[in-house]
Amino acid sequence: MQRIEPLRRLSSEHHTGLVIARRARELARKAPDAREAAWADLRQRFADELEPHFKLEERGLLPALQAAGEGVLVERTLAEHLRMRAMIDAGGPEDLAAFAEALADHIRFEEKELFGVAQRVLGADALERIQALHDREAAPVCRA
Repeated sequence: MQRIEPLRRLSSEHHTGLVIARRARELARKAPDAREAAWADLRQRFADELEPHFKLEERGLLPALQAAGEGVLVERTLAEHLRMRAMIDAGGPEDLAAFAEALADHIRFEEKELFGVAQRVLGADALERIQALHDREAAPVCRA
């Protein structure tokens, strides 16, 4: 589905997330010392790229969807964000594949369901607020 402008940048950040997930999946099959370094890199990329993206969604898109009566989708999104944060905080190199799967599944959910609903139910004012928030607080350019 073609994204409308206020959601386009959030959606494009998902490409970076999929690159991160693919790389983590590949590195999960490497030797233990390589997995240690990969986990450290994943934790840094989470802090630098994924966490700012989650926060933008949580401060802009999700409150707008909640106000539009889409609480079930909002709760699922928040639960998945929380799960991935917990995996990063408490996990280790042995969790690379599980994190990669969780991230890829989450991105597919947002792209196929959450953003589609947002495009259908959010009015112009809500979408403009989301765009303005992203313009002010967008994460640094992701390094895919």
